This record gives sequence, structure tokens and C-alpha cells, in this order.
Amino acid sequence: MRNRASGAVGPALAVPAWVWLLIFFVAPVAMVVWFSFGYKPGVFGTHANDILSLDRYFEAISPTFLATFQNTLWVGLIGTVLCFLIGAPVAYWMAFKVRASRRGILIALVLVPFWTNFLVRTIGWQVILAPEGWLSSLLQGIGVLDGPLELLYTRTAVIIGVVYNYLPLMILPLFVAFDRVGPALREASKDLGAGKLMTFFRVTLPLSQPGIVAGVLLVFIPLMGDYITATVLGGAKGNMIGQLVAGQFQTAQNWALGSAMAVLLMLMIMITVAVCALLLWLVAMPFRARNRLILGPATESDETDAAPAAALEATS
Repeated sequence: MRNRASGAVGPALAVPAWVWLLIFFVAPVAMVVWFSFGYKPGVFGTHANDILSLDRYFEAISPTFLATFQNTLWVGLIGTVLCFLIGAPVAYWMAFKVRASRRGILIALVLVPFWTNFLVRTIGWQVILAPEGWLSSLLQGIGVLDGPLELLYTRTAVIIGVVYNYLPLMILPLFVAFDRVGPALREASKDLGAGKLMTFFRVTLPLSQPGIVAGVLLVFIPLMGDYITATVLGGAKGNMIGQLVAGQFQTAQNWALGSAMAVLLMLMIMITVAVCALLLWLVAMPFRARNRLILGPATESDETDAAPAAALEATS
């Protein structure tokens, strides 16, 4: 009886999580998919589904949509790579170089930007990057620039904004992953003759792969759908696909076309993630083969010396 009761408690604990996902994730996505098969009924209507078709998908796949998605993909990839290049050293320093008693303070500092509204933080960068802003005045004052800073409403401004907004989402998973790599493994690597650089690439980095994958996905996926940063900092030059989708819902009031664009965006994001994962797997294949260990039979000398029964021979 006691085993049956404990076996029933486990699934019951997951019910709130499943209800949450059903209400706030599955239901909205299903609604968007359903709207995408409809149409816009007249000037003042938003959507109708009495006639189902795929016409909105063919309408959504336009040269403007594809060009905007290409720009969005470029911004997403560059922003994710920059977040990793900036976040990895910070997370490594927090995990290995800072005392455990001070890590809580640093984690709180990383989370400080989230205490402010996303839109307010982005508008702050609009003030900083403005031609008449303090950064432009400072650069002109020290002689770096001869004129006003012409950075606002460009793709570069959008990349700066997304890196700032999404960098904590990269640092936190990397910190957790690095922190789980115990000092014993790193010390063992150094005792075997590996330097700091080899220890990082052969021990720390491979063991931190789950955190790296989590950080990349946490940054790349929401970044691809971001339209606030592009609207505030990018203007026409930093147009992203999220602006097209939001425009169909808010301005054009064409929920069917906007839903079709949103579904296509989700599909393209999943395809991009799958292609990148496949490419990384193919690139890492030679390194996995090089580091593979081969188990061989024990020799007579091994038995005499009471060595292990299997001799490990690294192919590298």
C-alpha cells in the first residue's frame, strides 16, 4: 500500500506544471495555429475560420518576409555568439575564481537588469546611443569622433541592445554548468600534465555542454522573436521578423496573416536550431573519435603487478 501511494504522489506533483503549460503554452500556440488557417473578414474584422485554407501561408511567404527573416537570423546568430563570448568568461570567473560566499552577490548583480522593465532598459540604450547623448559627447570630447555618433537606428544598435538584454540568460546557465564541474576533476587533469588551456577545452568545456546548450537556446529563441529592441533601436535598418508579426496583429488587424507568419517563424527557428545542432555534431565527430578510449585485454605484467584488468589506450 505504501509503495502504491508513493507511486501515485510522483505524477500528482507534476499536475500543476502540466496545467500551467497547457493553459499558457499549448492553448495559445494552438489558437495561433487555428487562426492561421482562417482569413480577414472585411475591413473591421480581425479573423474568421468558417473557411479553412493555406492561403495565408502562401501570402506570408513573400520576398519581404524572407528578407526580414534573413536579417533577423543574422542578428540572432551574431547576438547569441556575442552573448556566449562575453558570458562564458564571466561565468567561468564566477564559478572558479570567486569565493562561494560572494557568488550570491554576483548572481544578484547579473539579475539586476531584470528588475527593470524590458522596454525601459531598451529605451535607456536609445538615450545612450543618440547622436546628442552623453556617449556621443564623450567620444567627441576625447577626440575619438569628429561628429555626432551615428549608431542609433542601425543593425549594430540592435545587436548591442539584444546582447545587453539577453546576456544574463547566457551567464546563469553557464555559471551553473561550470559550478558543477568539481575542482577534483580539474586538479586531476593538471596532475596528469594538462595546462590550464587544455584542462578547459578537454575537461571543463565538454562537461559543461548541457549548460552551453541551455544558454544558447535561452538566448537565441526569444531573440528571434524580439521586436521591441528592433523597434526602439533599429528603425527601418534594423527591421526584424517580430515587427512584421506584431504589425499584422496591432496595425493591420489581420490576425490570420499574423498567425501564419508566427507559425512560419516558429518552424524556421526549429529548423535553424536543428541544422546548427547537426553541423556542430558533424564538426565535433573527429574530436570524439580522437578522444575515444579503447578497452584492451590485460597483459601478464598487468596481472603480476595487480593492475586493472583492462588497459586504457587513448587513440590520441
